[in-house]
Amino acid sequence: MSGLVPVGEDIWLAEGDVVDFYGFPYPTRMVVIRLSSGLLWIWSPVALSANLRREVDALGRVGHLVSPNRIHHLFLTDWKAMYPAARLWGPASTIAKRDDLTFEAPLGDQPPTDWVDDIAQFHFTGSPALDEIVFFHRPSRTAILADLSENFSAGFLEAHWAPWMRTIARIWKITEPHGLAPLELRLTWWKRKAARAARDRLLAMDPEKVVMAHGEWQQDGGRAYLAKVFAWLG
Repeated sequence: MSGLVPVGEDIWLAEGDVVDFYGFPYPTRMVVIRLSSGLLWIWSPVALSANLRREVDALGRVGHLVSPNRIHHLFLTDWKAMYPAARLWGPASTIAKRDDLTFEAPLGDQPPTDWVDDIAQFHFTGSPALDEIVFFHRPSRTAILADLSENFSAGFLEAHWAPWMRTIARIWKITEPHGLAPLELRLTWWKRKAARAARDRLLAMDPEKVVMAHGEWQQDGGRAYLAKVFAWLG
């Protein structure tokens, strides 16, 4: 695990542990945003170490814990226990999966008033397998994706994935420089109209940076990167 790394003004990321996802080792990454209210907004929390807690606490008070989709929920319980006053957020699919936790109203296309001035959001729907809320931090022009872009480096795959796994990664184009969503997810995206509309609204924000949960994040050229990543939507 790493400490907090600045992405732009009032936005940081932290690298978490590698976790097992159906036998495939996946890196984890979270994003911290300090809202104009001063509260901290934590996206896709990673395992909470003592060092990470100290760094987060130095930035301000944790106000919001956010799951972008029903896969990214593993560490919500630990963070909620550490920060009981923080509010839990996620799409309806996350809320249904984690009925042991108490969430706020389900997230969709419209941001809650808590962060509407700082963060825009876009609900990508159309697959029975997964839906996802993509976020855009306005001040830093940073798009934040979970599994709709996976951009593994050759170095990570060489270190963690067996040769047959690396072959799959290349065929699915979840490697640099392609950064696509996994093939099995794209193949289940049967209804694409709403996702195309979400993509177009996101691109209209003219993102500069793109942070995804898995793989090499983009420090510039964000709009062009996302246009390429979402070209499969038609």
